[in-house]
Amino acid sequence: MDYILAPSILSADFKVLGQEMQKTAENGARYLHFDVMDGMFVPSISFGMPVLASIHNATNQLMDVHLMVQEPIRYIEAFQKAGADLVTIHLEACEDVEATITTIHECGMKVGLSICPETDAEMVLPYLSEIDMILVMSVHPGFGGQKFIPESLEKIRKIRAMIAERGLSVDIQVDGGICLANVRDVLDAGANIIVAGSAVFKGDPEKNTKDFMEILNSYE
Repeated sequence: MDYILAPSILSADFKVLGQEMQKTAENGARYLHFDVMDGMFVPSISFGMPVLASIHNATNQLMDVHLMVQEPIRYIEAFQKAGADLVTIHLEACEDVEATITTIHECGMKVGLSICPETDAEMVLPYLSEIDMILVMSVHPGFGGQKFIPESLEKIRKIRAMIAERGLSVDIQVDGGICLANVRDVLDAGANIIVAGSAVFKGDPEKNTKDFMEILNSYE
């Protein structure tokens, strides 16, 4: 299995964003996690297409766009044009999940499907064969710096088992409260893509990325 670090720029210092992105890329982070919040599906507002368009050519990292927005189908084509490679939508935010997944595929991007802490793992079953990644939120979406919800580990295990039972190749990404102290627990549960914001960008992004990658590269 491929183990990947996806630093979330929500926690980055935007005065030197390009430099911080580069530090994570040079030290092994292959994805860059881009959190989009609309003030409707989640209380906060973050950034959107103009920021993505301005940064996506500054790195070779995969642009991992997490749409925490109501009815994301409205924005799929715009994010593709802005440089998204992978678009993750929330099951809870879509009136028609199937149509939204289809639209992402038609735009030539990979598809992620996210579920909030309150959503049962079984809710992703109808879509497992149509997507590239499941994103398990291990905090309540909308704010950075929250503590990891321990019950998320059992949800990750259930989803990994469902994927294995069906012989599928679907990544499991986990986002929220992950740090060096608990990342092995998340990997042990079955995740292979780790989103980390504060744990990467607060302090020394170069050293923090190296420390995460040391764990990911040694994990079996």
